[in-house]
Amino acid sequence: MSAAVLSPPSTRNRTEAPRRPASSSALALVASLLGFTVITIDVTAVNIALPDIRDTLHGGMAGLQWVVDAYTLMFAALMLSAGALADRAGARRAYAWGVGLFTLASLACALAPGIGALIAARVAQGAGAAVVMPASLALIRQAYDDPRRRARAIALWTVGGSAAVAVGPVLGGVLTESAGWRSVFLLNLPVGAVILVLLARTTRSPRRPAPLDLAGQVTAVLTLAGLAFAVIEGGHLGWTSAPVLAAFAVALGSGFAFYAAEKRHAAPMVPLGLLRQRQVGVALAVGFAVNAGFYGVTFLLGLYYQQLRGMSGVEAGLMFVPLAVFITGTNLVSPRAAERFGRRRVIVLGQAVLALAMFALVPLGADTPLWLVLLLLVPTGLGGAFCVPALTAQLMDSVPGERAGTASGLLNSLRQTGGAMSVALFGALLAGSGGDSGGDSGFSLSGMHTGLVVVGLTLCVTTALAAWLLPRD
Repeated sequence: MSAAVLSPPSTRNRTEAPRRPASSSALALVASLLGFTVITIDVTAVNIALPDIRDTLHGGMAGLQWVVDAYTLMFAALMLSAGALADRAGARRAYAWGVGLFTLASLACALAPGIGALIAARVAQGAGAAVVMPASLALIRQAYDDPRRRARAIALWTVGGSAAVAVGPVLGGVLTESAGWRSVFLLNLPVGAVILVLLARTTRSPRRPAPLDLAGQVTAVLTLAGLAFAVIEGGHLGWTSAPVLAAFAVALGSGFAFYAAEKRHAAPMVPLGLLRQRQVGVALAVGFAVNAGFYGVTFLLGLYYQQLRGMSGVEAGLMFVPLAVFITGTNLVSPRAAERFGRRRVIVLGQAVLALAMFALVPLGADTPLWLVLLLLVPTGLGGAFCVPALTAQLMDSVPGERAGTASGLLNSLRQTGGAMSVALFGALLAGSGGDSGGDSGFSLSGMHTGLVVVGLTLCVTTALAAWLLPRD
């Protein structure tokens, strides 16, 4: 599941485009909504299809981790400069590029003959999704001149993502059970075609000069890829094996190179001065931790339901519906709660609830009653959805207006990175050996429990940081 749907990112300040016909604005909204929905459904549906992918392509747990993280890591890394690309090319053109790449990559996923080819295609999918996400919102911003109509359009965009969270697992289960996992990716083809047809009938978007930070972008990708490789393969090859140590070295070296590139670039995609601001640093740490919990649990439960509980894909997908309902409902309540009680309290409370949810899931076993599993998932849905809208608003108020787009992209990038690292950690631990591994499933209960504790403790740390360092309302 893509936790990006918990709240919409802000966009860069732009000069308003000339007023457009209502029909063109409506078409732009539908196109944007479809794109955001399909990249969200793709993530949640693929989580349910993972066991079937493993059975067909024989990729093992490491292969499944890369199927998820190859997408998420490219999404996270390229999100940093995707906003600048949308500015340079124009929102409509950039959106068409992103949708086209995502659609072609989906076809490559469906036709993948092996796990390596599927992972490579997922990299391309993530790159396309990274462009779709900010460009879709920029397209809406430019299509609606009136602030009230624009606000309603953005609200519909957000609701579409939330609905995709509920639809994705069920749709993934139905497609996987009836037509196999490849159909999950084939579904993106007609949707992508419809989006491109709609875009052709919308008004062309204006362009504006926006510098691209290629050195920073390349080093960011290398840093995240090296770190993910080290965490994923460390659980399989051993933490002191040569490939894992080399990956850590690449991540560390690329991290220093990224710092140097951003320090020297005239218009860095991540201004270092922004990171030195206390409120910004805390917001990024909280976003990372919240998505680590949310992505980790989503990845974990998709395997838990099917590999350990023996559920079908459809049954596993239906188990996520109550969680999605709580997310959607809490998203609507969170802004009002922040207005009444203050953002700091809402951010702290949301994290605390999510941390408790991680610890509450630790006792899960193969025979835990399903009603109890669903009950224990309630705080997972409440905590993240309660925290993130207030967190986004807090970050936007902590930076100058001209930095809003940069800060929003950075927050979403760190959130996606948190999810990717969590999947890497959970996968490495789930594949652990031992008598509790669930027979031939390769699913380690002790690994699951350890991962939940680690993420729970991480959330405790960021909860304390938010309580201590965020300003009192």
